[in-house]
Amino acid sequence: MSATGAPVTVLGLRQAADQEASTLPPLMLAAEQLARTVQMGFHGKRRAGMGEEFWQYRPMHAGDEVRFVDWRRSGRSDAQFVREREWQLAQTLHLWVDDAASMRFTGMETGRAARPEKGARARLLALALAILSVRSGERVGLTGALVNPKPGRGQIMTLAQMMSQAGEVDDYGIPETSAVRAQSKVVFLSDFLGDPQRMAESLRRLSGRGVTGVMLQVLDPVEEDFPFDGRTIFESMSGSLRHETRKAGDLRERYRLRLAERRDRLAQMAHAAGWQFGTHHTGETAQAALLWLHSALERGR
Repeated sequence: MSATGAPVTVLGLRQAADQEASTLPPLMLAAEQLARTVQMGFHGKRRAGMGEEFWQYRPMHAGDEVRFVDWRRSGRSDAQFVREREWQLAQTLHLWVDDAASMRFTGMETGRAARPEKGARARLLALALAILSVRSGERVGLTGALVNPKPGRGQIMTLAQMMSQAGEVDDYGIPETSAVRAQSKVVFLSDFLGDPQRMAESLRRLSGRGVTGVMLQVLDPVEEDFPFDGRTIFESMSGSLRHETRKAGDLRERYRLRLAERRDRLAQMAHAAGWQFGTHHTGETAQAALLWLHSALERGR
């Protein structure tokens, strides 16, 4: 029976579900579908957290509370050590999805279906990962102060609405990490085509607080292959940068070399911070990228 006393039919339940689904952001629906295609796995492993059973000692990091210091163990050395217990409570995951203008790029290929924008793919992966994490009991939020980490489906709705808003006008983005909690996990999704030095500084600050995570570079295949010849005008998505050449093909090898050098530098930065780094092309399946993200987070625990 319904709240009004009227009998509830299968058709009525289906109509109610359809009506509720119609109010959800399209991103939410796509992320739910993607998340359903990925098995969680790997849970039940021993992790550091606020449980009851002792797991290990580790050096104290900036941001650790003094009450967790094991003074007996610390007294046997010049450093202070924290007594970690086996994970039993929720982990915290922060997400940064680059919404700068460069992420609106999508390469067009004659005779083929249009690929998603880099930003659209990044948002889909981030929200699907959030759904999987919340289902496993974790708290999820953004790296900035707009959405603090929380558990539950309501948080997923909040994230979906935030990610569905219009992006920035700047060509390239840099993560805002002011709200990232010590000892938490972070995922960056971006093309990482901006200033690598600023990204390196962000990673150093986070790793200094015991934060580990994953960097996933999202690129369009056109950005990887550089299939241009003859007279070509290159313009940034914001229109602030413009370059014209009559022999684009002559730039191909230099372009590919610089892209490879940037990727190597990003991988080295991630490794130095104790993070994982990977690359995903929008011409590939989102399922493969989501599986990699999940596995990378598990490897870093």
